[in-house]
Amino acid sequence: MARCSDKEKDEEEENYDGPETKSSKGERHVSFPPDEKMVSGFAEYTDRHVDSCLTLTEVSLAYRRSCDRHQVEPRVCILEQLKMGTCVRGRMKRLDLGGERLDLGSCEALEVVLKSLCFDFINLRAARLEENGASSLLDMISYYESTAYLDLSDNTHVGTSAWRALAHLIKQSVCLSRLDLCSVSMVAHGARTLSKALQTSHLAVLHLDNSQLSGTPLFSLVGALKSNRALLELHLSNNMLNSYQDSMQLGDLLRYNHTLQTLVLSDNAIADDGLEEVCEGLRLQMGGLKVLLLKNNQITADGMLHLAKALPVLETLEVLDMGNNSLGNRGLQTLKEALMANRSLLHLGVACTQITCEGAVVLAEYLAESPQIKQLDLQGNEVRLGGLMALCLALRINLSLATLDLDSTPNQEQDEFLVQTQKRLRSEIGELCLANGSRAAVATETAESPPGEPPEGPVEDVVS
Repeated sequence: MARCSDKEKDEEEENYDGPETKSSKGERHVSFPPDEKMVSGFAEYTDRHVDSCLTLTEVSLAYRRSCDRHQVEPRVCILEQLKMGTCVRGRMKRLDLGGERLDLGSCEALEVVLKSLCFDFINLRAARLEENGASSLLDMISYYESTAYLDLSDNTHVGTSAWRALAHLIKQSVCLSRLDLCSVSMVAHGARTLSKALQTSHLAVLHLDNSQLSGTPLFSLVGALKSNRALLELHLSNNMLNSYQDSMQLGDLLRYNHTLQTLVLSDNAIADDGLEEVCEGLRLQMGGLKVLLLKNNQITADGMLHLAKALPVLETLEVLDMGNNSLGNRGLQTLKEALMANRSLLHLGVACTQITCEGAVVLAEYLAESPQIKQLDLQGNEVRLGGLMALCLALRINLSLATLDLDSTPNQEQDEFLVQTQKRLRSEIGELCLANGSRAAVATETAESPPGEPPEGPVEDVVS
């Protein structure tokens, strides 16, 4: 048999109209109505469940009968979840099938459950789905609008028809808002199919960690997401993303997409040169990005030169985590003025970045000037007495920092007096952070109180 060209495959995907009643080989027996009667909106789906709402006991009995028809054993975990679960107007919190081996018959037997109930979360992680079973199951989830959050991670043999069914689900569902595809290879066909679907999807959160996205797959993904206006979170950890072509693509994504709010790039190899490309895109962000995670990316103090150019112009970035990079004291010194100039950052992560007391002093100077920073992660660094003294002094001025993460086992000094002083400083730091957190909570409560009504709590607490 001659192989289909990429163009023929693309045309086949575009002409895919949804679930089939059976495959060309007759293996699948999904009992959906004709395509023209398929549900097209979440409102219709909700009404159907309200009108035909079954009790969980009735759903359990129907599932047993379905298993008999498909000549498979009912899954104990499903029966237990239906027995112990709580159903409100046809909705349950979750259907957990993680780690179950779901063959074709087991997948098709689930149809009665998926058409009777909808779930906040369906977990199919490591369910060892094969092509026909995965395709049937995804068709059902698409047709019945069964879930808002679907986890398909660690399923490595889904096959071409399953990718087509997943693409149809992503494009058509108005209910599905989060999809996890971690540890599912995105090379070649998978990446192209997913990217086409993302051009018109309603997905808000997408997890693609450890999915071999480096190179052409990332190019396809970014091409689709440049014009996507629905996705809010993109997680790309551990994808071997490099400092050249991949980082250029990430820079382009940030340059053209101003809807994305969270970008997770941890555990890659972006390095200093790649960070320059990312920062070029950051500097053109007109709004949107709030969370940027760059942990463990082979970034050094030299890379902070690029970040220092971007930080002052970022007006929405609230979380920046550069932990497990070799920034050192020099990197923080390079970044200090840019941190002070930024007025949006709330959480800064520099854990395990080879900082000593000198770097802690730099951060203390930043804390003394920042009116908005709420959390600082300094764990895994050599911060001893001198650094603690500087941080403590800064917190006597700073009124916003509510959390300062330090190692639970402090770096001990040799002299007993210094040891006791260190303990006292850590205790005072904790108290100052607690006071800031309480002050912020009172301010929030006051802001949310209806006009003319005083906030709850004693008057003296509010005044203090």
